[in-house]
Amino acid sequence: MRDIYAIGDLQGCQTSFEQLLAHLPPDADLWLAGDLVNRGPRSLDTLRQVIALGDRVTAVLGNHDLHLLAVAAGVRQTHGSDTLDDILKAPDRDALIDWVRHRPLAHFAQGHLMVHAGVLPQWDAAQVITLARDVERQLRGPDWRTFLSRMFGNQPDRWQDDLSDEDRQRLTINALTRMRFCTADGRIDFKIKEGADAATDELKPWFDTPNRRTANVTVAFGHWSALGLVMRDNLLALDTGCVWGGQLSAVKLASTPAARELVQVDCPQIRDPLAMADDKTRDKVKKADRTQDAPKAAKAEKSDRGAVGKIRKVGKVERAGKSAKADKAEKRKGH
Repeated sequence: MRDIYAIGDLQGCQTSFEQLLAHLPPDADLWLAGDLVNRGPRSLDTLRQVIALGDRVTAVLGNHDLHLLAVAAGVRQTHGSDTLDDILKAPDRDALIDWVRHRPLAHFAQGHLMVHAGVLPQWDAAQVITLARDVERQLRGPDWRTFLSRMFGNQPDRWQDDLSDEDRQRLTINALTRMRFCTADGRIDFKIKEGADAATDELKPWFDTPNRRTANVTVAFGHWSALGLVMRDNLLALDTGCVWGGQLSAVKLASTPAARELVQVDCPQIRDPLAMADDKTRDKVKKADRTQDAPKAAKAEKSDRGAVGKIRKVGKVERAGKSAKADKAEKRKGH
């Protein structure tokens, strides 16, 4: 059986993806946690490279991938921060879009469940796959454009067994591709984007909710760059902020946590997390940097500039923090 490596969000950072691939076994299977495209500079090249890897790749859909489909379908407008034009203007655009809309929303094999963002506490792995397949059938069908036109919105934000088909499908998409925090009874919060320390008495990171029914499998996910790398016995958080100047991370899946292997590539900062912030937010972050983090961050940033492209290989980690530079960037992103 071939090795399997689960990899965090690429977001169009094809150069970093190539660097990471160079340090993985050439015959390994690759599970990609979604958000293949957008925000990074080479969305088209990234997408074409992933497709060229053929059967080695299992890529679940992320919110940026669904946004690409919606823009291509004419049901959403591009955002100022999008980097999707190269795909939308490509001569093989239709084939690329067709490939993306045939990707799964969730993948479960060998005791590991991969989604882009999270899983509601009421769902077990089998139910996640059932709900995902329902959405996938719509995306792969002839009326996928009409389906997507109804799928964007924050309601319903809570799981109920008697939801209508449309509401159930929208909630499934929101949970699997957008969720970070939720309540114990399955209400999703769409506002908090900071790290796990932003939890409240009511709102917890989805994976820390009590009686979570996927606690008996290992869930691998991306989406939450402010969270950083987290490796627990039953959890792999893989989005380490590549596009923000963090790392691109891969973890070899194993039957026991002790047999895992972590491989990381330091990435150049492609996007400025303060570019779209208001003046109040900028001043707040700059003040905090000066008073608390500036000396430490400056030292770490100097080290990072000389380490772009460097590969790290380590064994089992309970939690591996990002560099000071990437950590600060993600806090700013949360604002």
